[in-house]
Amino acid sequence: MKNNLQNNNPAEKKIDWENIKKEMRSRFGNDIFESWINKIELVEEYHNYILFSVSTRFIRDWIVSRYLDQILKIIKEHKKDLIRIEFIIKNNKDVEARDTNPPSKTYNEINKDNISFIKDSYLQYNRIDPNKNFENFITGESNKLAFEASKKVSKDIAHYNPLYLYGGVGMGKTHLLNAIGLVLKEKNKVMFISAERFMYQFVKSIKSNDMVKFKEYFRNTDILLIDDIQFMNGKEAMQEEFFHTFNALLDKNSQIIISADRPPNKLSRIQERIKSRFSGGLVVDIQNTDYELRYKIIKSKTEELKLSYSNQVIISEEIQNFLSKEIRTSIRELVGALNRIVSFTRIYNKVPSLSEVKVILKDLLNLTENKVDIDTIQTIVCKFYKISKNEMLSPRRSRYLVRPRQTAIYLSKMLTSKSLPEIGRSFSNRDHTTVIHSVKTIERLRKEDSELNINIDSLKNKILYNKENEV
Repeated sequence: MKNNLQNNNPAEKKIDWENIKKEMRSRFGNDIFESWINKIELVEEYHNYILFSVSTRFIRDWIVSRYLDQILKIIKEHKKDLIRIEFIIKNNKDVEARDTNPPSKTYNEINKDNISFIKDSYLQYNRIDPNKNFENFITGESNKLAFEASKKVSKDIAHYNPLYLYGGVGMGKTHLLNAIGLVLKEKNKVMFISAERFMYQFVKSIKSNDMVKFKEYFRNTDILLIDDIQFMNGKEAMQEEFFHTFNALLDKNSQIIISADRPPNKLSRIQERIKSRFSGGLVVDIQNTDYELRYKIIKSKTEELKLSYSNQVIISEEIQNFLSKEIRTSIRELVGALNRIVSFTRIYNKVPSLSEVKVILKDLLNLTENKVDIDTIQTIVCKFYKISKNEMLSPRRSRYLVRPRQTAIYLSKMLTSKSLPEIGRSFSNRDHTTVIHSVKTIERLRKEDSELNINIDSLKNKILYNKENEV
């Protein structure tokens, strides 16, 4: 029986997108709707999944970060089975492809693509992004070696094997892996996946007694790109499988490219033999950006935004210099800061002054200065509530421990750039669903409990503005 990605029940009613857009205009307001929501186009509707397109990555990132939950909620009122929304970036090639090909494919057709994915993962969580290529990767002294090594691997497979790239959050590791995949997929079978997604597929294959297919998918590829390998820590069974997959690929001269946030010898709870094999290839450090590179990035992104908005976006030289000097944590935060300023410009139809920029970016600037981390948050919250850190991190669910724990998790989500799984791991390996529940609980209680609201503001100020992080 053909496994079709489209809705297998032709009688099921499709959503009325135009009607939903009218409803979103009413709920979001005309300004937000015209600025953002109206830029969304419906590409395809599946049984429990909808694919939308927008014209730029900036628009996609802005919508996803601020309005996705509300959009999903509104559409679910019309389509109860909906569980996920995906966005693609529409360009001329996409339009031409849709003009000459049917918009939907069966799994068997998709499987013929050079980029391979686990059979039931047609949502392609880690699909290669055509917008992340070598041409738009901006280089400086801090990332030039990583860039050149990545280009070398793209031309001469297995010359450096494995290629191991490491650096802090938002420094361009994923961009480089993506760029390598883009070049090599033309003539090779490419697998691009995160370590967390690899783990998910591994566990799923064990539960479904389908490990043979799992091994086949991962060992019969020409190029294996794995992002954020540090998330494999402590998973012994998965590390065992990865070790054998790694060896099998090396034996057949397949290229392996890995990214992480630290060098191989600093990986915690990873088997020594795996770390040894990582170290046996080319290990390249992507260092923190210097002022010159940050300035080049701001210049480039500003020009991109001018093209997207027909020169309506004006960022003064003074503000560009300020951003380049002050936002030093990561490239991602630097671009995020620029996006905030652009949004201010478009919403208020004015160019912000430097003092207004400092207000808009107040949290980012403080985070940069104080280097807020989860350990600091836990320490300050524990002192405030007069409990020990061991008590906070314990599995006990006593009321006097639950609220401080939820508060610390909430502040970790608000004041750091850590992902939900990363936060969960910092709280004794709690599941990301626990993190979500804690955040939502505190958000709700802040509206109902004025004392709690004052306490959280007090904690937030102490964490952000106490430069010595006194506790």
